[in-house]
Amino acid sequence: MFVLSGQSVATMLGRLYFIKGGNSKWMATLVQTAGFPIMYPFIFLFSPSKTPQYHQQIVKRPSLTTLVILYTTLGIFMAADCMLFTFGLNFLPVSTFSLISASTLAFNAFFSYFLNGQKFTPFITNSLVLLTFSSTLLVFQSDSEETGKISRSKYIIGFVCTVAGSAGWGLMLSITQLAFQKILKSTSYKVVFDMTVYQNMIASIGILMGLFASGEWKDIKGEMRGFESGQASYIMNLVGTAVAWQVFTVGYVGLIFEVSSLFSNVIGTLGIPIVPVLAVWFFDEKMNGVKVISMLLAIWGFVSFIYQHYLDDLKEKTNARLINLDHEVNLTGTSSISQ
Repeated sequence: MFVLSGQSVATMLGRLYFIKGGNSKWMATLVQTAGFPIMYPFIFLFSPSKTPQYHQQIVKRPSLTTLVILYTTLGIFMAADCMLFTFGLNFLPVSTFSLISASTLAFNAFFSYFLNGQKFTPFITNSLVLLTFSSTLLVFQSDSEETGKISRSKYIIGFVCTVAGSAGWGLMLSITQLAFQKILKSTSYKVVFDMTVYQNMIASIGILMGLFASGEWKDIKGEMRGFESGQASYIMNLVGTAVAWQVFTVGYVGLIFEVSSLFSNVIGTLGIPIVPVLAVWFFDEKMNGVKVISMLLAIWGFVSFIYQHYLDDLKEKTNARLINLDHEVNLTGTSSISQ
């Protein structure tokens, strides 16, 4: 629920920022990471002294140097991805942007195979192929009524930036799962909030440096005064976007911690039909035939992936029952012999 709600609200508010007169790409990028302070209370809430004993099993606590390198690397990845997604969201309609972002799943699957030992079954392969087709299909509809006000060059830039951001995001998800497995090795949920806070903090520092280096910070006051809905609406938009992205971040990191990076990505893909529908309702965007086909392919791909998880779960339960049955038989046999 955190992934779906946070992603949908943040994407809509991010697009609204540009529609109502926002122009600062650095500011639009900053709000994607700057909401991390709201997660600090949860770090203390889930500290080892507050959590049950069985959640405190840590094989070996990583050194401070290792943690700094890990969070810095992920923070830089996040800052770069956020900037690429900002360009994509600025130059593309929100529904097109959301559907192209589905290519993250294909990239994540590729990296998961090499970094996380992800196994591919026919259903998972079918899911990835469908979701990839779903996103790339949209490049052929740039001359539609919806994109008539966007130049061909800006559309291509937006498309390339969104695909590049999706590739980087897919790699970052796989690295995050690898970090949980090989470095952090903790069963305490505190590591989820540590990961969320510290990588967002590093990313925010990098984006702030870019904001001041570019000189865009000088235009913030003027941008606020010129915002169509007023200054209060401008601030509410930025704050709401920052909070929504943090909700999304802690959701996707939590799913990686509990299951896998690929599963986390699939849940994010489930939000694909949500944003275009909201965009039609709030922004009067059009759902043409290409987007409808793309959406159906995305849903089909998602269902295929979930069905594979259902089969895996069914197999595990069957194996568990067989093991328990064998154990009971062995106990019964031992009891008879002793008698």
